[in-house]
Amino acid sequence: MAQPISLQRQLVKSSLLSSILAGLLALLMFIGVSVYQTMSMQDEIMDEMADMLLADDLTVSNGQALAELSDEFDIRYRLDNAQQLLTASEDVPEKITVDHLSLVSDAPYGFYWSEQKLWRIYTAQDNHGLLVQLSQSMSERFHAFWQSILVFSGVLFLVWCLQWLLMHFAIRRKFRVIHQVSEQISNKSVNDLAPISMPEPELIELQPMLSQLNALLARLDQALVAEQRFTADASHELRSPLSAIQMRLQVLKRKFPELESEFKPIQQDVSRGVQVLDNLLLLARLDPEQKESLAKTKFDFSLLMQDVIKALQPFADSKQIEVQMVLAKEVYVFANEQLLFSALRNVLDNAIRYSPEQAKVFVTLTIERQQLRLSIENSGHGVDSAVIQRLGERFYRALGTKTQGSGLGLSICQKIVDLHAGQLLFSPSDLGGLKVELLLNRVEP
Repeated sequence: MAQPISLQRQLVKSSLLSSILAGLLALLMFIGVSVYQTMSMQDEIMDEMADMLLADDLTVSNGQALAELSDEFDIRYRLDNAQQLLTASEDVPEKITVDHLSLVSDAPYGFYWSEQKLWRIYTAQDNHGLLVQLSQSMSERFHAFWQSILVFSGVLFLVWCLQWLLMHFAIRRKFRVIHQVSEQISNKSVNDLAPISMPEPELIELQPMLSQLNALLARLDQALVAEQRFTADASHELRSPLSAIQMRLQVLKRKFPELESEFKPIQQDVSRGVQVLDNLLLLARLDPEQKESLAKTKFDFSLLMQDVIKALQPFADSKQIEVQMVLAKEVYVFANEQLLFSALRNVLDNAIRYSPEQAKVFVTLTIERQQLRLSIENSGHGVDSAVIQRLGERFYRALGTKTQGSGLGLSICQKIVDLHAGQLLFSPSDLGGLKVELLLNRVEP
């Protein structure tokens, strides 16, 4: 799988790389032009010095100028007439002088190696037999040139560093628009599907993507609205005939008491249908809720849990189930009391409903730093791990469950807990059944 890359870093890298390549090309061109100009200029100086030495009217002033040129450019010279030395610079070794004479040829310029150095040599001869020889070390010839190259390279390196800083700042500034768009996208939720606006300055490259994304958000919003409307309408439309069926069943049971055993499964099916509709209505009402706009009050969570236990105590007594509770006192939360009551009642109802007769249900409320932990667990025959992983899904019920239910109870609880920024955890209980834990942020009394 390919590793993700940073577009911002790639842009800086590619821009800087192209700048480096252009700078190196400019440096090579500068070196080539400078070498050519240096060689041409130095050769012209050697040619001028040779003309001075071969001049018929070599005066004192010419000789002084010749000496200055020789010292300034480190050019060695000698003038011979028929193997007789007429004049020479002071730093011409004898060995090099002899070598000079042996290297005279038709070409005026040449190279030779001596004293562990490469030398540039110039020879010229007039019609009177005067022979002039000039030599210059290539290292001296290019001494100033290499200094210029070092200065140019240093300036080029500084330009690259400055360009890297400027590009990094400029590209990062341009990417603020992308970060702003990303922040808008991350803030989108089921409750906020409004179109994403392009921040200033607008990037043409982002407009097609934002247009398609806004179109997707619009379609998603329409689908969610249609789903909520269908759920609400279907529940309302079906509730009336189911209520009518229940009333007629009651009338038939009173009219034909001997058929009560036949009416009982029908009554259970109708009751289950009413329960499913009630749960669907609650889900349809919860979906559009937002955490920020949810009506909340501060109340004692432990008192709310006691009210839930009291409400379900008759149901527990009918199955001879003992509900034991250990509740911390004065545990305050800032939440919607009605919704939390529905969620807690649903969880405790499931714990009682899916426990065998004469079982036990334990309810524990503890405080952990800034959170409360409510634990509800029952005794039973064990719950498979695959079933635990799917608890909370809509309309999911474990196979083989004989107890009547809609499969919406825990999904409603999960939705209510999510609206309160809490956690609903499922795990096997040490008692043999299921353990449900609720984590919520608490507030000071």
